[in-house]
Amino acid sequence: MSSYCDAARGHPFHGPYHDHEYGFPIADDDRLFERLILEINQAGLSWLTILKKQEGFRAAYHGFAIAKVARYGDRDRARLLADARIIRNRLKVEAAIANARAILDLQASHGSFKAWLDAHHPRPLAEWMKLFKRTFRFTGSEIVNEFLLSSGYLPGAHRPDCLVLARITALNPPWMLTGS
Repeated sequence: MSSYCDAARGHPFHGPYHDHEYGFPIADDDRLFERLILEINQAGLSWLTILKKQEGFRAAYHGFAIAKVARYGDRDRARLLADARIIRNRLKVEAAIANARAILDLQASHGSFKAWLDAHHPRPLAEWMKLFKRTFRFTGSEIVNEFLLSSGYLPGAHRPDCLVLARITALNPPWMLTGS
């Protein structure tokens, strides 16, 4: 059976992502925000396109500093829509800014974005999708699923025989702690 674990092996972009990021738990809010924004921007495109533009996104969105992105105004929107290093889609740019503002609210109410995720974990994917739809913009089922898989909240990012899975389980990702 072919899987991402097979396809990523040796690939210059997929390989490092698979081996060091995909499915690993993320504790830092700015990194969680980055993952959410990258997953949103992948909609309708290949993940390879996003991986190739990841550094451009990081630069364009000030390192995914939530507080900075939340303060973006019209000048920043125009700057982002003109930046060829990222996906220049108005709805995705608007979602990034609105979602940064939503995360600031979650930080105020829960202490952190991660604490908000942890407070709602575990839950079935369908309930996660409803929660994300109420809380964030541009978060359809595939985006929510991949965000949760890639950040360690749902199992299944790696095959059971993938060597990376052992490194991930040693970190006690959220899906493992609750028996998801």
